[in-house]
Amino acid sequence: MHKSIVRRGCEPAHDLPVPPLLQRIYAARDLHSPHELQRELRWLTAPSALLNMEHAVDLLYVALRERWRILIIADFDADGATSCALAVRVLRILGAAWVGYRVPNRFTHGYGLTPEIVAVAAEEQPDLLVTVDNGISSHEGVKAAQARGMKVLITDHHSPGRELPDAEVIINPNQPGDAFPSKNIAGAGVIFYVLMALRARLRDVGWFAERGLPEPNLAQFLDLVAFGTVADVVRLDHHNRILVEQGLRRIRQGQCVPGITALCEVTGRPQARLSANDIGFYLGPRLNAAGRLEDMRQGIECLLSDDLDIARSIARRLHEMNRQRGELTAAMEAQALARIEQLAPDASSLPFGLCLFDPEWHQGVVGIIAGRLKERLNRPVIVFATDRDGKIKGSGRSVPGMHLRDVLAAVATQNPGLISHFGGHAMAAGLTLAMEHFTVFNQAFDAETRQWLSDDDLQGRLLSDGELAPAEFSLEIAELLRQGGPWGQGFPEPLFDGVFEVLSHRVIKEQHLKLALRPLGAGCTLDAVAFNQAGIFVPGTARVRIAYRLDVNEWRGERRLQLLIAHLEAT
Repeated sequence: MHKSIVRRGCEPAHDLPVPPLLQRIYAARDLHSPHELQRELRWLTAPSALLNMEHAVDLLYVALRERWRILIIADFDADGATSCALAVRVLRILGAAWVGYRVPNRFTHGYGLTPEIVAVAAEEQPDLLVTVDNGISSHEGVKAAQARGMKVLITDHHSPGRELPDAEVIINPNQPGDAFPSKNIAGAGVIFYVLMALRARLRDVGWFAERGLPEPNLAQFLDLVAFGTVADVVRLDHHNRILVEQGLRRIRQGQCVPGITALCEVTGRPQARLSANDIGFYLGPRLNAAGRLEDMRQGIECLLSDDLDIARSIARRLHEMNRQRGELTAAMEAQALARIEQLAPDASSLPFGLCLFDPEWHQGVVGIIAGRLKERLNRPVIVFATDRDGKIKGSGRSVPGMHLRDVLAAVATQNPGLISHFGGHAMAAGLTLAMEHFTVFNQAFDAETRQWLSDDDLQGRLLSDGELAPAEFSLEIAELLRQGGPWGQGFPEPLFDGVFEVLSHRVIKEQHLKLALRPLGAGCTLDAVAFNQAGIFVPGTARVRIAYRLDVNEWRGERRLQLLIAHLEAT
């Protein structure tokens, strides 16, 4: 589907002590205060700002003092894996008598703290279950755990339903009554705050001196927080930018768990220059591959290992899993596109909210397919696969202007009994249905989507930060932009546009387009690459309008500026 380039219309934020180009870019992202440029840890909100934090610390302190068995219940994605590794590592060095973890298998246990995973957890005879990146919708799981004599501490960041589980304590910035300023913090950020508050309590009561334990600097674990935050594609508000920036600094300096170093090696990303983009598009998918295809336990073990050779071995397995995931995704995407062509040969006849289901599709990659179709079709998409007991599980992705979880809540309210379970965020959410309810849900979802979006909202737009002057095509500007981040969801990497003369072109590996371009009215020649877009260029085209990002291409010790083309059209 055609996309149009739309330039952001913001005036530069002249009050910011940064170069004019960054003033313009920051203003377009609603950053106007010099305070929001600060990326040091002292600018973080105190953990006490989270509702129920004192009660959570009380519970954890008793667990440490009374030598309880603590079991972490993780989610099976990258945020869950990093949150789990963080909790296990920190609780152990704080002096917990026993800390273990369990992570549900998405195919046999379902999502979150289900009664099924509680039954598995009971084998370890824990006194306390601590959920990370899940639990806010686990009503039955909490009851099952408590019935077996376990206490439950929920740490989560997903939007809650009308009623909260009856856990001993819930820490979630999105629960009613919580005034914590960052509602976008990832699961890894939530458990990090809990552990910081616990460390402060232990310091106050003389725990470390009494037991002869060194007081840990928890900043050493920000590598895991940054990884989980970026991989979960949460909005990079000021709080999250601080956490990500601090974590990236430590990774670049080699101050990270061996598993992250191993993932950098296996993906070929330079650790000393690692960016949020590298985590999001290279490291994160390898970690996620374990939870998508098999068992996230392998990903967690990669992050828990202190032996680089062991971490490397696991990382190689994760890399291979990701290759298999890629092949599976490509096949499913082709099937989905063929299905769409049958349903609506003309894009104008597509539903506003698109739902697809095939009993042969793999549950582990439906979210990826939904995301790709959303980008291609410029509308909310939910893709379903077979779950258990006659149920189907869907993973959805939304577009700006529609809060996906709220839409699911509205559909559930209007159609009692239609949706078995649902949860998520504004841009991504999941649900479970009875298979026979798919058609009714499909219609209800489309109808509710039309209450949120207009035809105009479904037009694909690339938001551009405008043109660059000829003098701004330089390595210095590329580095300035790189250092101006971290960039990510809700704080997008700068994208520019302009018209260029085509000096030469060639196809690389039968799918990538390599161009030599010259800005109109300028004398410089620029390298440009368009990945997976070889088919869109017509040989002989003299001029193109492109949307692009500045990048530094490093090859055999040489660093050259290149343009990464996001969109290309002949003029």
